[in-house]
Amino acid sequence: MQEIAKPAVGVVGVGRMGANIALRLADVGYPVVAVYDARPSLAAELARRIGAEHVTSLARVTELADVILTVVSDDAAMRQIFSPSGDTLLSGAARKLFVNCATITPKVHVEVEELVRTHDAQSLEACMASSIPQARDGTLYLMIGGEHAAFERARPVLEAMSASLRYVGPSGSAAQVKALVNMVMNINTCGLAEGLGLADALGLDVPMVREVFSQTGAASRVLETDGLDMQNREHDVYFSAAHAAKDSHIATDLARDVGLQLPLADAAAQQFDRMIEAGIGELDKSGVAELTFRSRRGRSVTGSHLNRS
Repeated sequence: MQEIAKPAVGVVGVGRMGANIALRLADVGYPVVAVYDARPSLAAELARRIGAEHVTSLARVTELADVILTVVSDDAAMRQIFSPSGDTLLSGAARKLFVNCATITPKVHVEVEELVRTHDAQSLEACMASSIPQARDGTLYLMIGGEHAAFERARPVLEAMSASLRYVGPSGSAAQVKALVNMVMNINTCGLAEGLGLADALGLDVPMVREVFSQTGAASRVLETDGLDMQNREHDVYFSAAHAAKDSHIATDLARDVGLQLPLADAAAQQFDRMIEAGIGELDKSGVAELTFRSRRGRSVTGSHLNRS
């Protein structure tokens, strides 16, 4: 049986996640033909590694690729790359498929789908609930929102990126679920930091407390991923505090829209806001422990490529 040719892929936004997704797709035989980033040096280096074209215009990405993955930072960046005028991914977009992976507000995913549809193209939200290692080895957990026909068209590419796919429903719904995932994760992260910080203040052995947590109702995925980093002050970035703040506020805004009070989510958002205000928002979210360990006040943060007083 003749193998079906893989579609040409373009990637817009090649920071930590976008670059590793591009590397993964290139590894499994997808022609990654174009990469673009607002920081040209990142795109140029990635293009050299995978043999793609480092493009300097969004319209060129759409011209070269059949499937365009976007992994941008926030609502403003998303609206900019899908602008109705100027240099935009919408130029020549007919019959193209846009797969938008950024964590942004659900209403912006809906806006983009409506814009794309007017250009005879398709869009899909592919919200990621994993981190950099999973992007690199193709084991992301993806929550998909949009038209089911677009999902089926994108399925081969999505399967190459992921270990598990979950089709959630129409555009905006996957982003809502992703907001809930990150809201709960961020609450758990802040709770773990407070538990370990209190253990430290009481003079308890923190490694012992971590082990007890792991065998009791205090166990969690966050304990597995962040507990040792909190103990050792090793906050190399997998998911930054700045992103945690943004995502927490997406969730709390959704709650306000439906008249619901979420005091724990509000408190977690405020903790990550405090990290940004303290100049450590680019640490991993595990760095929230720097706010809760009394013994660390006034001491610099280590193990994170940053050294701030």
